[in-house]
Amino acid sequence: MRRHGAVAHSLPVDGGTLHAVEIPVAELRGVPVVFCHGFPGSWFSWRAQLPALAAQGRRAIALDMRGYGASLRPTDVAAYDRRTTVADMAAVLDALGIDRAVFSGHDFGAALAWDLPLWMPDRVAGLAQLAVPRLPRSPLRPSDAFAMLAEQHFFHQHYFQAPGVAEAELDAAPAEFLHRLMYALSGQGDYYACWRRPSTDEDGAATGYIASLPAAPPLPWPWLTADEFAFYVDEFTRSGFTGGLNWYRAQDLAWEQNEPHDGAQITVPTAFIAGADDPVLTMLGTRCLDKMAATVPGLAVQEILPGAGHFVQMEAAGDVNRILDGFLQEHVD
Repeated sequence: MRRHGAVAHSLPVDGGTLHAVEIPVAELRGVPVVFCHGFPGSWFSWRAQLPALAAQGRRAIALDMRGYGASLRPTDVAAYDRRTTVADMAAVLDALGIDRAVFSGHDFGAALAWDLPLWMPDRVAGLAQLAVPRLPRSPLRPSDAFAMLAEQHFFHQHYFQAPGVAEAELDAAPAEFLHRLMYALSGQGDYYACWRRPSTDEDGAATGYIASLPAAPPLPWPWLTADEFAFYVDEFTRSGFTGGLNWYRAQDLAWEQNEPHDGAQITVPTAFIAGADDPVLTMLGTRCLDKMAATVPGLAVQEILPGAGHFVQMEAAGDVNRILDGFLQEHVD
């Protein structure tokens, strides 16, 4: 990103700072965009979107979310609840002098962004969501639902719940984990290999995540170079995985805090983009897109991109950039 003149910010939030990256634009136009990544991600996950939006004269900011990279990384799970993560986004806008923004989220970043119009409606001009559709609030506590699934097969969200367990495995082998996971979740991978394994072995010990994922071919891949992959490895080697895992552990807290918004609909202009081969869409059920449409009357654009998997903003960067630009110009500005 240095060749694009990117600059970094250290933005004050409760308890520390969030690291953010943007490309300065001389003559701004349109509503700014704030990019929120998921697991295992980084501001760098938006490296193809930042220069594309800057070239159109739009301010775009990519965050290291709480728990990741150069941002604050609390060890307390409660520091990742919905009240706190929403406050982070309001603080980001305040620090950057932005009144209202479009929030674009991927994975856990999408889960947070779906809630923002309900928590801080005056600050959200629209949503551009990737990979994770909005669904009605579940009647089941998330950790209970994860435990039920783990009775049938290995399920990463259940495996991540016990503090210390997953990070002991992942921190010891970040390159192998990221290599296997990122390919498995891509359009060419086989993420469901891990669902073909039990949650425990014959002795009752928890099945590890790395061994549950299939081996991946060597880099480069069409959407990820060896140097780009090395950036992720360096980041997680330095930061560890606890912060990212705490987003999973805080899901019960977020579920509880979202109860007042049960049944609420998202009416701000919204775009949804996903890869046709994203395993998340399969996990959420065949009617997940219909359920999203029913709860998001503001849905103006929906694009399911063939051949792409979970990391759609990297796997189909050109298409994502085209869709984002069209959505922002036609439905937000």
